[in-house]
Amino acid sequence: MHHAPQEIDSQPAGVKIHGMGLYDEHILPRILNVVMGTADIREERKKCLAEVTGDVLEVGFGSGLNLPHYPAGVKKVVAVDPSVVGAKLARKRVEEAPFPVEYLPLKGEEISAPDASFDSVVSTFTLCTIPDVTAALGQIRRVLKPGGRFFFVEHGRSPEPSVQRWQDRLNGVEQFLAGGCNFNRNMEQLITAAGFQLVTLEKYYAKGPKVATYFYRGSAK
Repeated sequence: MHHAPQEIDSQPAGVKIHGMGLYDEHILPRILNVVMGTADIREERKKCLAEVTGDVLEVGFGSGLNLPHYPAGVKKVVAVDPSVVGAKLARKRVEEAPFPVEYLPLKGEEISAPDASFDSVVSTFTLCTIPDVTAALGQIRRVLKPGGRFFFVEHGRSPEPSVQRWQDRLNGVEQFLAGGCNFNRNMEQLITAAGFQLVTLEKYYAKGPKVATYFYRGSAK
């Protein structure tokens, strides 16, 4: 089936793209499209999305790298992301998706959806970058239906003090190079502090430098 994404060709009035300048708006989305599409990261996406069902909100849609990995129970995906370039890179994946995809060029803190309107909300490698992550998690909690689940895989703060020190030292560089991404956010603490109850949680090092590869993967309600 082929589904045309909404609002991909132009930036609506009043919507500001995250970041400033040529690099953040045009070059970085193309770099992330490649770096976040490696075989190892694809496996992380598959594991994260295995139990996603129903009407889905994806926060931090990027270039649509999750779309091929959604399971058969998904009816619709509403994609939230301020990057218009990312949405254009997603076009082919959107057209090939076996469910409709609606694109909303908004920030994670500004989800324009009614309360209790989604069965599942998904965030993959996104909470590290949203400036006001607490506000975004509040929006995610607001739009989930009773009994709905929040599915996530994120990189964040390591439990090892020696790694933490390097995460803190390099965090400013990471923010500059990766569009505001943070190495040192404790995802478990942020999610539970937002009022979620964890259903599943795995914490581990993935392949690569420890400073960037301590992963939190799970679901919450």
